[in-house]
Amino acid sequence: MTTNLGIGDRFNDIELLDHNNRPVRLSHFTRPSLVDEKLGFPDGYPLIVIFYRGFFCPRDRQQMRQLVQLQDELVVNYCKLVTIGVDPPPVQAAFRAGLGANWPFLSDQDRAVIRQIDILDETEGEYAYRAQPYTFVLRPDLTIHSIYNGWFFVGRPTLEELRHDLRAIMETLSYYGYELYNTPEAIKIRIPQQEWAAGAPPLGANGLPVAQGVVRWFDIRAGYGMIARDDKDDEVFFHFTAIPGEGYRTLKSGTPVAFEIVETTNGLVARNVQVVEK
Repeated sequence: MTTNLGIGDRFNDIELLDHNNRPVRLSHFTRPSLVDEKLGFPDGYPLIVIFYRGFFCPRDRQQMRQLVQLQDELVVNYCKLVTIGVDPPPVQAAFRAGLGANWPFLSDQDRAVIRQIDILDETEGEYAYRAQPYTFVLRPDLTIHSIYNGWFFVGRPTLEELRHDLRAIMETLSYYGYELYNTPEAIKIRIPQQEWAAGAPPLGANGLPVAQGVVRWFDIRAGYGMIARDDKDDEVFFHFTAIPGEGYRTLKSGTPVAFEIVETTNGLVARNVQVVEK
């Protein structure tokens, strides 16, 4: 039995419970980030979807151990990975923890997805009523770029094959070129460090309006957050490069700040974000 899906088909935007028993859709992993939207890059990110039999399968354990070696690389390359099995979320969580994996494990406990794409194992062996070990590499719109049938272990993708797949996808996306981040519009959001080389400039010295507010949230891993303005019922986006200084700068939620406001085609953005001493 082989899957009824082919290269170029669109994988359904399925919703399953993750290892924390929370419902998630595949598009949750591929959608563009907030900073992408501010920069005008709507593409999103590639996703590797791996169906596996279970924690008790030695071939699955070997494949997952290999993927643990890849997981940090995927983070810095903005590519995503999920695995799907039929065990309930607590079992998935235990297997994930034992591996040291940090990507999501999803539960198709009712076998709805593996039946839908025709990869339910119906043999009488020890893997009956489990998923056949397929791997799908998806473009951000969930279109299938590559398919691997891992019934025999040699059919599962090597890490190098996955790298090639992801590179081929990334090279076609709107945000891949260096020059795209050196435009006047992009520099309003991702501010060159050279602007802060001589220290933080006085607020408003460049003629931009100045506002005050409180950091609503800041995602340390992604490098951006939102500021709630004191005088308005709205929030203003800021990238970490809007904080004067060197290296990777962060701000804690609840920090009072003053900042300049820049209007872009994708909404308001804060720059020259400075902490206000109480």
